Amino acid sequence: MEVGHIVTATLLIFYMLLPSSANMIHDNDNLHVGFYDRTCPRAEQIVGNVVSHAVVEFSNILAGLIRLHFHDCFGCDASILLDATPSGEVVEKDSPANGKTLRGLEVIDQAKTRLENECPGTVSCADILAFAARDAAVLAGLLHYPVPAGRRDGRSSRAADTIGNLPPPSFPVDKLTEIFSKKGLTQEEMVTLSGAHSIGAAHCSSFDYRLYNFDPNQSQSQDPSMDLLYANAVKLGCPKLGTPFAENPNKTRVPLDSITPLKLDNMYYMGLIAKRGLLSSDQALANDPNTSKIVRQMALNPITWSKKFGQAMIRMGRVDVLTGKEGEIRNNCRSVN
Repeated sequence: MEVGHIVTATLLIFYMLLPSSANMIHDNDNLHVGFYDRTCPRAEQIVGNVVSHAVVEFSNILAGLIRLHFHDCFGCDASILLDATPSGEVVEKDSPANGKTLRGLEVIDQAKTRLENECPGTVSCADILAFAARDAAVLAGLLHYPVPAGRRDGRSSRAADTIGNLPPPSFPVDKLTEIFSKKGLTQEEMVTLSGAHSIGAAHCSSFDYRLYNFDPNQSQSQDPSMDLLYANAVKLGCPKLGTPFAENPNKTRVPLDSITPLKLDNMYYMGLIAKRGLLSSDQALANDPNTSKIVRQMALNPITWSKKFGQAMIRMGRVDVLTGKEGEIRNNCRSVN
């Protein structure tokens, strides 16, 4: 199983916004910490054990699991996991934005199998995703945070729904802020969640224009907002097409964080301040006056960022969830009942 954390021509992870009708955070009592205390008391422990065993074999699976949760959320109903639906339409995981880039699906399958053996028909796939993402974040270096549970699983998944909801890696701060605002998330939460880019990697095709073709009209091949030494180092990993050693830019990857690429921490923000943001949309957070102060605050306060990241994950995990009698509890995360 390949487990590299990949960015395609769209922003990875939290910028993958699936549409919904309500576009709201559900701050209600239907989601709460300890939801399975009586019905499946070992639920979180089982998920945590599966994630811990997976990382021994595949260290980069942590980034993949965090990304998988982000891809599902902004409507956290495990629709990203479905292989097919009764409608017969192409599902989300097979959309151009997701196809062949999602990692960690097998880990969710393993956790679901163990939970079905322990307490059949009880723990939703959507909650398993939320638990697994939290456990992955903690194993990658984040402070532990509690996950409110009680989500139900959706029965629909349409690749067509992803169209127009996936901002490119060149998106400016105002557009990103607008998207998050529509989902009930603040600009600070947007910048905080950007810290997920502290681990994982991006395909060269998502940023190589910054190295070789930034502004042809101005005869400017390289993005001036990128540190020169950093740009030269990145070019070694992403040689220009047509030159010796150049490979398929859709397959070659570079770490998003050049300082601590395997640790989920606030060094991502230090990199942005040093003009070492790999994606244009990331670097824009440090350059834009509306977000640069937040970036500096996160860079200077690792504990504060870690706590805020957990809080923002909790908030994001409440966006457009199904609860109560809505949806279902799938027997298999890849198919509806």
